[in-house]
Amino acid sequence: MSVLPLSDSLPIQALASCFRSTAAAYKFYWFLSILQEVERGNHKIRKMDLFAGMIANAWYTINYFKLSFGKLDQLQIAVEEIRLNENINIDENKSVILNILKNSNNPRTSSNLRHFDKEVPHRFLSPWFSNIKGNRKEIYSLSQLFSNECLYALNETDIVINPKWIDYITYNSGVLKHFCYWNLSLYVQRHNPNVPDIPNKLIKPAKRGSLFKHRQFWNNVINQYGPIHCIYTNRILDIDDYAVEHFVPYAFVSHDLIWNLIPADQRFNSVKCDKLPPLDKYFDSYFDIQALAIRTVLERSCDKKFQEDYLTIIPDLISVNTISKESLKERFKNNIQPLVTIANNNGFEFIK
Repeated sequence: MSVLPLSDSLPIQALASCFRSTAAAYKFYWFLSILQEVERGNHKIRKMDLFAGMIANAWYTINYFKLSFGKLDQLQIAVEEIRLNENINIDENKSVILNILKNSNNPRTSSNLRHFDKEVPHRFLSPWFSNIKGNRKEIYSLSQLFSNECLYALNETDIVINPKWIDYITYNSGVLKHFCYWNLSLYVQRHNPNVPDIPNKLIKPAKRGSLFKHRQFWNNVINQYGPIHCIYTNRILDIDDYAVEHFVPYAFVSHDLIWNLIPADQRFNSVKCDKLPPLDKYFDSYFDIQALAIRTVLERSCDKKFQEDYLTIIPDLISVNTISKESLKERFKNNIQPLVTIANNNGFEFIK
């Protein structure tokens, strides 16, 4: 979405300009924070609450999916420091994070939040005051008169939404969020060019998809070929006596395609969590299990979705019957190895 809803009385172009040539992530999260507060009916909003909202909205993207906003991005630095200072789980709910930050007495957390007050509130208004080039004092002064129909007025502790903008924001809130996330996804993709599925890593999903059908599939594999040894512990896994495990962590691939799923010892799976498997140690065993899975897909009536999952590796699935095992293994390795390398470069650790 590249166009905002029009208005006959408001300078929509100024709002759109906020997201052009963006050199830092703060603008997206500042605006999202404002939208969420207006949705709650708040029109006079504490800046510290907005800063807390910025942290909470960026939390999952940075901590769970390990995406980068840039090496020197202050929002990313603040999120990482607050996680350590407040000892908050990487996948904590946004509402819990907000509550912790709004009520924290930790001076380091307060410092992290207040840091944004130096630049964020007035620089966001720069498109309304392009002739004064981000002059903090002047923008604060002019904003209090809602000069140039600016989005909000600023004082030392709060922002006050311009009454002329309230109906526009309230009515178009969903569209405005989509516009913001669309631009944010482009920004994040530039900093993570090889990472898949960026748009779905900007918001914590309400609920992970079920792996019930995937478990049924692996039960069919075991039923046909006998118990499978866990590639990590060598424990024998029988029907339903295993965890369905993402070989490359879900937090990186963000999908449940069958070529990245294998049965694994439940106890080890809980320890492995979002760590990467060293390929020199585990790839061969992973491939042997996947080879059984492909045979099952070809020889038995399986959900067509699982056949489609393998097409990303083997576009002509029937050709499996004519190519050598080593050639098939090479195709799997060419698919898995770059993912593991990129994930490690983005901060995912290897199993030790």
